[in-house]
Amino acid sequence: MESIDIECGLGEIERDVVATVHAFARDIMRPAGIELDKLADPSEVIAPDSVLWDVHRRFRELGIDEIADDDTLDPVAKARLRAMISEELGWGDSGLAISLGVAGFHRIFAELSGDTDLVARYTGEGAADIGCWAITEPDHGSDQLSFDDPFFTDPGVKANCHARLEGDEWVVKGQKSAWVSNGTIADVATLFCNIDPTLGMAGGGVCIVPLDLPGVSRGKPLDKLGQRPLNQGEIFFDDVRIPKANMLVGTDTYLFAVEQVLALANMSMGSTFVGAARAAYEHALEYARDRIQGGKPIIAHQGVRLRLFDMFSKVEAARSLSRRVAMYNGSEMPRVEYSIASKTFCTQVAFEVASDAVQILGGNGLTRDYPVEKLLRDTRASLIEDGCNEVLAMEGAFKL
Repeated sequence: MESIDIECGLGEIERDVVATVHAFARDIMRPAGIELDKLADPSEVIAPDSVLWDVHRRFRELGIDEIADDDTLDPVAKARLRAMISEELGWGDSGLAISLGVAGFHRIFAELSGDTDLVARYTGEGAADIGCWAITEPDHGSDQLSFDDPFFTDPGVKANCHARLEGDEWVVKGQKSAWVSNGTIADVATLFCNIDPTLGMAGGGVCIVPLDLPGVSRGKPLDKLGQRPLNQGEIFFDDVRIPKANMLVGTDTYLFAVEQVLALANMSMGSTFVGAARAAYEHALEYARDRIQGGKPIIAHQGVRLRLFDMFSKVEAARSLSRRVAMYNGSEMPRVEYSIASKTFCTQVAFEVASDAVQILGGNGLTRDYPVEKLLRDTRASLIEDGCNEVLAMEGAFKL
C-alpha cells in the first residue's frame, strides 16, 4: 500500500503533485544518485558533463517552488504538501534532496528583504541561480545554532568570517568550512557572518553574496562517507565588497533569524529523512519477499517479519511527527523545539531502519550491488548535518 493512500483529505491537485515528484525521484534522482555515489573523485560529481546539472535543471522545470505562491491552498494544506514533497525527494536520494532544497535558500531572504533589485534578480522569472547556506566555519559548526547557550554572547568566542561596513558597502573577509552544502557550485551565498565581535557569536548578520565577485574563491569538493551526490566545500572571502542593501539581517534580529532558519531547516530534514527511512524499509520488504532461505521467502520467518514490522512502525511514527511539525510551522510562528525533535527523531529512525535493512539483506546488504549500504551511509550523515543531534537536543531543551 502506498503511504499516500492513508493521507486524509488530499485533493486531486495534491495527489497529482506528489505523484509527479515521486516519478521525478524514481526516474531521475535515484539513478543519478547511484551514479554520482560511485564516483571516486568528488570533483567528478560537479564536472561539466555530470548528471548533477541535469537533476537541478529538471527539478526547476517541475515548478515545485511555485507552490509557495498557490493561493488555492490554505497554509496548513500547503505545508503538508511541502512536507510530502520533501519526503518524496528524500526517498529518491537524500543528498540530492538537500542540494535541491538549499539551492533556493537565498530566494527566501531576497523575498523577505523587500528590496526590489534583490527580488527581481533572485526570484524573477527564469532565475536559475544555485544557492547555499554559508554558516558553518572551521572553528564553529553546530555551536553556531546554540543561540540560547551562554557562550553564544561571549566576546571571547571569535568568528572565522566577518564583515565591516565601509561607506555604502560591506567588506567580507574570512572563511566558511568544507561543510557548506553546494559550497563549490553555488552562484550565490546566504552568508551568516559576524559584524559586531563585541557581542560574540550573537553579533552576527545575514547577507546575500554573489559568488562571482572579486575576492571569492573555493576549496576542493569534500570527499566523504555518505551523501556523496551532495556537493560540499569551503568558500573563502578576501575583502569581498557587497552593497549595503545586501545585508538583510543585523545584530538586533540575528538571534531571531538563526532560530527561524533552524526551525525551517530541521523541519525539512525531518521530512526528507522520513523518505530515506521509507526507502530502506521498502527495499528490505521487497528483498524479504523474494529471497528464499529454508525453502521459503525469508519474510515467512517470524524473526524477519517482526523486524520488518518494527521498521514499518518507526517509519510511520517518524512521518506522523514530521508531518505534524511541518503543518504547524507552516501555518503558525515556527516552534524550533518541535523542528529539532522532528530532525533528531526522524534522522535517528532513518539510520536505524537503514541498518535493519542491511541486516535483513545479510551479506548482500554489505555490497554495492544493493542500495541499502548507500542508504546506511547517507542516513549516518544525517545525524551530524544541519546541527549534530546531540547539540540540537541541548538547544531544544532550553525551550522546555
